[in-house]
Amino acid sequence: MTLSFGRHLAAAKVFLYAVDMDVTLSLDDELVKKVREIAVERNTTVTGLIREYLEKLATQNVVPGRRQQERETLERSFAQFRIKLGRRNWKREDLHERA
Repeated sequence: MTLSFGRHLAAAKVFLYAVDMDVTLSLDDELVKKVREIAVERNTTVTGLIREYLEKLATQNVVPGRRQQERETLERSFAQFRIKLGRRNWKREDLHERA
């Protein structure tokens, strides 16, 4: 099965360039049949399903960098607003004591 993803504009920093790519997949006939049924149910095509999956994958790949930045920001705020709470004056058993 050969899928053509057509011509799309892709951005790399400031530059825009056209991407035209054909992808060949080797898939089991039974898998293709099931995926086509799913595509029909979702009112799309097999190519559309694959494109949607790859777009989500690309988006999720960007998220870890953002998560790292957010984690570093959170750690800096913890360091900035560090509060000493003093000594612990309770025992674990006190927390689970039944009235």
